[in-house]
Amino acid sequence: MLKGVHLTMMMGPVVPVPVPQVVTDALHEATVEVGEDRTTFQVSFRLGKRSALQTLFLLTGGVPLPLRAVLIATLNGLPTVLVDGLVLNQQVSPGGDGAGSVLTLSGEDLSAAMNLQEFTGLPYPAMTVEAQVAVILAKYAVLGIVPMVIPTPFPDVPLPTERIPLHAGTDLAHLRERARWVGYTFHMLSPAPLVNVAYWGPKLRIGPPQPALNTDMDAYTNVSSLHFGFENRDREQPVLQVQIPNTTRWMPVPLPDVSLLNPPLGLVEPLPSKVTFVSGTGGLTPVQVALYGLANAAGSLDSTTADGTLDVTRYGSILQARSLVGVRGAGLAFDGLYFVSRVGHRIRRGDYTQDFHLVRNGLVSTVPVVMS
Repeated sequence: MLKGVHLTMMMGPVVPVPVPQVVTDALHEATVEVGEDRTTFQVSFRLGKRSALQTLFLLTGGVPLPLRAVLIATLNGLPTVLVDGLVLNQQVSPGGDGAGSVLTLSGEDLSAAMNLQEFTGLPYPAMTVEAQVAVILAKYAVLGIVPMVIPTPFPDVPLPTERIPLHAGTDLAHLRERARWVGYTFHMLSPAPLVNVAYWGPKLRIGPPQPALNTDMDAYTNVSSLHFGFENRDREQPVLQVQIPNTTRWMPVPLPDVSLLNPPLGLVEPLPSKVTFVSGTGGLTPVQVALYGLANAAGSLDSTTADGTLDVTRYGSILQARSLVGVRGAGLAFDGLYFVSRVGHRIRRGDYTQDFHLVRNGLVSTVPVVMS
């Protein structure tokens, strides 16, 4: 691998272990896509006709549980877990013109284990949304998953005499649907090898930023390419319709798109081009209406985007998704802080590149200086 970069692979049915040398030597390419709600990966190996990999993965294919895979990138002595997930698909592509076959393993993070079995109809009497999430995540402690459940600002405890919440679909589907209802997100975090955190909580766009992305700064440039976009036509103003108690009248309430956990990163925001009335609030309690309103307010449009690629060794760090990063050298309109919405990792022998997608609410930075 590159000087200063080392890739570690671990695989196993339940508890992954470091792979043998024959697997490491056959590695062709590893790609990892980290989004806001899930992480996918794909690892390909050169497969000779007499390769031991054919026997190795044939044996693991007979295990009833999916194969677990962990990819760890170590840059300058600092390990970063790229993905800890399950292999859901194995494919072999025969080679041509004397080239060997390629074995490709594809999968997702450990949240895929929550999507294997349906529990539709399971009751949750007198349980808040947070309690439902905690009960669901408790069964995955065997995989080393630690739940991190952030309570909603307005807890809603349903009376069993009035209604009993029911489970809908798989555990993953229910977790994401409940998160969408209250304006939260659900995804897996891997802060350390074999340590996984199931985060169910608000979308956080706060915290210390990562090293800045520099463009058009001569020797200080650390990105291969960076392109910006600004869309000002599709911004909407959501309006919640609230029924006045003991009447048949409805009162429109405009929803602000600013919260303490999602502060604006741009000063100049596009004006809404249309008003959208949020439906589906009939028969809801005031607490449910408040949660539904916060969820719609959290889904504001990110009008400013940036897409680019970088070389990890030149950048000097591994860019992480779901956090802030600074941009310098792009001019007054596009400099400043952005939220890293998606990051793709591509690792080959002698090459480690990343492509990324950045978003924020408008133009012109809200901070005067971006630290390097």
